[in-house]
Amino acid sequence: MNLSNAKKLIFEKVGIPFHFVYKGSRNQIEEFDGIISKCFPSIFLILTTNNTVKSFSYNDYIVKNLKIFSCSQIS
Repeated sequence: MNLSNAKKLIFEKVGIPFHFVYKGSRNQIEEFDGIISKCFPSIFLILTTNNTVKSFSYNDYIVKNLKIFSCSQIS
């Protein structure tokens, strides 16, 4: 996957509820629900269900540090 494909895929997901899993530094895993609210040239913003805003780079998605799941896939 290249950068332009990642941007296109993220842009198509704007406004739809998803479940996110982020693998941060030191093997810390963070899981949260929210929507992708805005896309910018270098980053995109996620508004979580508890009204916090998180920013991620498209590279986080490309290297699979950020995984996006449909809410219907979570049971």
